[in-house]
Amino acid sequence: MAEAISFLAPRADVLARRREIVADLADLLPPECLVHEPRELVPFETDAFISYRRMPLAVALPRSTAEVAAVMKYCHRYGIPVVPRGAGTSLSGGAIPQEDAVVVGLSKMNRILDIDLANRTATVQAGVTNLHISESVSADGFFYAPDPSSQLACTIGGNIGMNSGGAHCLRYGVTTNNLLGVKLVLTDGSVIDLGGKALDAAGYDLLGLVCGSEGQLGVITEATVRLIAKPEGARPVLFGFDASEQAGACVADVIAAGIIPVAIEFMDKPAIEICEAFAQAGYPLDVGALLIIEVEGSEAEMDDMLKSIVEIARTHNVKTVRECQSATEAALIWKGRKSAFGATGRIADYICMDGTVPLSQLSYVLKKTSEIVDRYGLRVANVFHAGDGNMHPLILFNANDPEDAAKAEAAGNDILRLCVDAGGCLTGEHGVGIEKRDLMRHQFSEVDLAQMMSVRAAFDPAWILNPSKVFPLDGRNAG
Repeated sequence: MAEAISFLAPRADVLARRREIVADLADLLPPECLVHEPRELVPFETDAFISYRRMPLAVALPRSTAEVAAVMKYCHRYGIPVVPRGAGTSLSGGAIPQEDAVVVGLSKMNRILDIDLANRTATVQAGVTNLHISESVSADGFFYAPDPSSQLACTIGGNIGMNSGGAHCLRYGVTTNNLLGVKLVLTDGSVIDLGGKALDAAGYDLLGLVCGSEGQLGVITEATVRLIAKPEGARPVLFGFDASEQAGACVADVIAAGIIPVAIEFMDKPAIEICEAFAQAGYPLDVGALLIIEVEGSEAEMDDMLKSIVEIARTHNVKTVRECQSATEAALIWKGRKSAFGATGRIADYICMDGTVPLSQLSYVLKKTSEIVDRYGLRVANVFHAGDGNMHPLILFNANDPEDAAKAEAAGNDILRLCVDAGGCLTGEHGVGIEKRDLMRHQFSEVDLAQMMSVRAAFDPAWILNPSKVFPLDGRNAG
C-alpha cells in the first residue's frame, strides 16, 4: 500500500557506522543474542500492524537486565535509536523499527523469578507471556487477571508498554490496576526500581507514568504483578439480539443498574459468523448481535446476578438467552471470542481499530461506524469489550489493492475521530504507536501535547527511544 504514515528520516551518521555498530554490539552480547544479517532481520521489520515495515539496523536479544543496560548505554553514547520489542503483537505499530534503530527484544528474558502467594504477587522477566503467569499459579488457586486476546503470545513487558486489558478488565481492571512494580533501564543505561510488592510506594507515582508509555521512557526488564484468587465459580451466558443497537443499549443499562459482571463482550452478525465457523462454539446464527456476559461467585450469587441481567435484556427484546452447561462449553464460548482476530484473518485482510466510548454512546457509535464503513464501500465486523466501551471494529479489505487499503485506513481514522467526538478516546488498550499518532491533535490541545512531550523528554532528551511513535512528528520539543 502507498504509505500514508510517515517515519522520521534515518540518521545518516548512524547508517554510515552500521558495520562498526554491529561489531561493538557483538562485543557486548554473545553471538546467539545478536541478529544483524539481512535475512534474519526480516521477522523484526514489523509487528501485528503489518501494513507498515522497516528493516532495523540490528536486533539485540539480551538475557539479563545487565545486558540491556550495556546496550542502552552504548546506544545512548552514540545517539543510536532504540526500539523495545516484546512479542511483536502490537496492533498499532508500536514495535515497528527504523533503518537506523537497534531493536532490543526481550524474548530471551522469559523466566519467572518469584512467586509469593502469601503476598499474592509474582515477579517475572519482561519476556514472560501473559498466560504463563496464570498457568504458573493456577494449581494454587490464583491467576493473573488481564487477559488480552493475544495472551498466549504477548509478553508482560509489551502489556505494560500498552497498558493492555482484555475481556475480564471490566471486573479486574487493565494492566495498570494489576501492576505493582517494574525494573526499568533508562536511556543512558541506568537501572531503577519503581514500586514493589507493597500496594503503594513512596514518592511520585512513576510506575503509573511508565505503564502505557509505549517504550518511550525506558526498557522494562522485570515486573511485579498482582495475583488474584480464583472465584468459586464462573458462568458465561450468551444473549442474542436482533440488532446491534439493542445489544449496545442493554450493556449501558446493565452497568447503569450497578451490575458489574466479570466480562461483557460484544459481537455483531459478521463477527458471530466468522467466529462460529472457526471455533464451533455454539453461537446462535439467527441473531444480529451477541453479548457474552460472564458472572462469577457462588451458585446463589451467579443466579441472582443473572436474573437481574436477564430482566434488563428482556426490556431490549432479547431473542436468545443461553447459559453454558459445562466447563467444556464455557471454554468453547471463550475460544470463539479470543479467536476473533485470527479467525477474521482467514477470510480477509483487516485493520483492527481500538477506540473507546462512553457506554451511553455505544448504540450511536455502532450505527455511525457501519455508516462510515459503508460510505467507503467496505465491510466491518465488530467484536469488542462492551463493558468498558472499548471498541474493536475490524475493517475488512484487500491488502493487495492499494486503493482498498487506503480506504480502510481512512475509514479507521474516521471511526477514531467519531469515538473522540462521542466523548471517548483514541485508544483503550492497543496504544497509539504510529497508527493513531497523527490523530493525537484531534483529542489533545497543543498545550496538552507539549506537556506530555516535556515529560517524555525528561526521560529521553535526545528522543532516541521508540522514535516516530505516539506524538506528531512536527512540533516535537526534542531537547
